[in-house]
Amino acid sequence: MAGPVVITKEMALTRAGFFRGIAKALGTDAYVETAGGIVLEQDGRRLEITLGPERQRKIALMVIEIMDVTLVFSGYSEADRTAALAVFDRAFQRGGG
Repeated sequence: MAGPVVITKEMALTRAGFFRGIAKALGTDAYVETAGGIVLEQDGRRLEITLGPERQRKIALMVIEIMDVTLVFSGYSEADRTAALAVFDRAFQRGGG
């Protein structure tokens, strides 16, 4: 397997919202909270998720809370990483599309 794969996403999410949904997104609550996010070590694989600072995006009169979320996958095959990322995205999907 190759080295770690880093994926950064801008998400319409707050820290509180992240921690409310992360167990569902990972399919487990066996992660460790860190100062900047979480670390999940399982079956010889490691997923580290780091949360950036919260900020706001304004579109007309609408205000959306956003932050950057960085996922670092180590020891994941491409298929496992793709599957884990799909579950993560689905767990935090909001609205229509």
